[in-house]
Amino acid sequence: MKRILILSALLIALLVLAATPAVSQERKPVKVNRTVVVTGVVIVDVLKTDGKKAQLQCNQDSSGCTQLKSGNYLMAELPENSGKYDCKNVEIYDESKQNDDEAQPLGYYCLIEK
Repeated sequence: MKRILILSALLIALLVLAATPAVSQERKPVKVNRTVVVTGVVIVDVLKTDGKKAQLQCNQDSSGCTQLKSGNYLMAELPENSGKYDCKNVEIYDESKQNDDEAQPLGYYCLIEK
């Protein structure tokens, strides 16, 4: 009987943890160099702080797909299997929102590392 109660408690704890939203992701600075739209896909060229180039892509008609202006932003990489797209998903924030846990993302994108 004790074993069943312990196993039940562990199962409940695991379910609670699985249902809890993930802790906010670390936001790292990126620089947007340009944004273009090609056949309904918004393509944003960015430069990461480590000097690596990357592209952000989203479907133009999708909610959360924003054509970003050139400038500095913050990027949060989302955990695997979360987000809108079948790829590494990221959120982009205004650069002044580094420590603002309540900040809303400016857009949601698929990250393509180069």
